[in-house]
Amino acid sequence: MADDLKYGYKGAEPTQSFGNNTGVFDPNDINNLIADNKWTTFGQLELIETQTVTPSVSTVDFIDIKQDIYNVHFLTYNNVQAISDGPTLRIQFYESGVLEVGSVYDYAVQYGNGVGAFGELRSTTATNILFGSNIGGSTSESGQGYVYFYNLGDNTKYSFTTMHTISLNADPNALFYFGSAVLHQASTVDGIRLFLDSGNIDTGTFSLYGIRYL
Repeated sequence: MADDLKYGYKGAEPTQSFGNNTGVFDPNDINNLIADNKWTTFGQLELIETQTVTPSVSTVDFIDIKQDIYNVHFLTYNNVQAISDGPTLRIQFYESGVLEVGSVYDYAVQYGNGVGAFGELRSTTATNILFGSNIGGSTSESGQGYVYFYNLGDNTKYSFTTMHTISLNADPNALFYFGSAVLHQASTVDGIRLFLDSGNIDTGTFSLYGIRYL
């Protein structure tokens, strides 16, 4: 497309931004706007960071979550293994750079396993969020799942999560968890910490995405 007809306009080009695209676009225009983070596609997944654990670590921190850009985040984890049998994955938030360790998290989780046992886990005064199912420590006993985060960067709202996970525990049995949680205070959450309630994370891959709605 000729320069003086960029975006379908002759003369001065309109300002382009996410949520406000004006003009007639050819594929090159669209690709250039995507590269500049100015093309509007609501609900798109945009990778923020992937972390692969090797060697074992006590925590996995995402400290640049771009909460000023995304009001919904999506975290996946795959092939997470523990040093020893039985731990569950947990979440804590950083509020304006400070890790929140107080009794300000609520969660409610349903679980079930391959031998027909079902139940629930819940708390209104937890110091972290339970989100990952019981993980075995032997070869092939691992956990995987996903978590959605809402309102992390909005200091006028509570921060919420929903999650669904699956693992092979030490029995070994398949085990699922699903549920939700909330940080019951309004704050700017600008970081996420993942850890096991006992021992180290031996292996695993964690990926954090942003979902554009604003």
